[in-house]
Amino acid sequence: MRIDVAKVYATAWRITGKLPDAVVRGAFRLVADVAWWRRGDGVRRLESNLRRVRPELDDKALRRLSLAGMRSYMRYFGEAFALVGVRPEQVDARVRLAGDLSVVDRMREGEMVVMALGHLGNWDLAGAWATRNLGRTLTVAERLKPEALFQEFLAFRESLGLEIVPLSGGGGGVFRELVRGIRRPGGGLVPLLADRDLTARGVEVDLFGERARVAAGPAALAISTGAPLCTTVIRYERLHGERRRAAGTGWGIVVEFSPILTPDPELPKKERVPALTQQWVDHLADGIRRHPQDWHMLQRVFVADLDPERYARTLAEAGE
Repeated sequence: MRIDVAKVYATAWRITGKLPDAVVRGAFRLVADVAWWRRGDGVRRLESNLRRVRPELDDKALRRLSLAGMRSYMRYFGEAFALVGVRPEQVDARVRLAGDLSVVDRMREGEMVVMALGHLGNWDLAGAWATRNLGRTLTVAERLKPEALFQEFLAFRESLGLEIVPLSGGGGGVFRELVRGIRRPGGGLVPLLADRDLTARGVEVDLFGERARVAAGPAALAISTGAPLCTTVIRYERLHGERRRAAGTGWGIVVEFSPILTPDPELPKKERVPALTQQWVDHLADGIRRHPQDWHMLQRVFVADLDPERYARTLAEAGE
């Protein structure tokens, strides 16, 4: 029997927000545990990626870390499905800021800030908070298949107040839309999930001592528009006491900002995007190393794991 994935997601969004938080969290934790126990392709890929992050772990410790990782990943999905029913004050109580908060001041003073994100924690919750507290939130969404599933995700994220540019094709039109968005009056942010390249325009960087391919977008946007760029690490934290009661749940997120990153003006133009990309990747790697269980990377990101022939075609397409 063929499952209509889009209908499953649509049903989950309609129902999950009406269920008690404890029921939602218990159900998605069970899903995580079953998926981890079955150890399918996604879990094995997660463990392969986490082994790069924590090479000192033995197999048993790595399996414990991947279990924590799957629970974090499914926590994200449970929260995303329930987020449509969360009150604004509960959203506010679930988010805590850390790191270089001068970035926040710049947004509130009317600047648009480009943020390089990884698949860490709950970026949808962070986006819902940002639209209420920081200004316009303009981002890109991967065009999922089938189209009906993409439309469900698009409607969900737009319901949170996010402005979405769909990613399709080579990404040239997407870049122009983001540039126009940054140049519009008013402060806010352009958060981009960039730790996995989805186009032929990616940048090869050093990540945990290996070569990996990430998106060029954050650095290219910052250089093209002059907008500030920072790395943003999102991780989970346990909530207690009054904050837990206000949030209506036992888990929240920490949104941690790096200092503003700037390209070296002495570098030749063609080297500035790769160099600035490596800067934000280094900050992201530090965050992943400190909170590896919240890196939801169940896909190939390291060059050594890519299909050599397909990767060669990607490089040829990009003219590298």
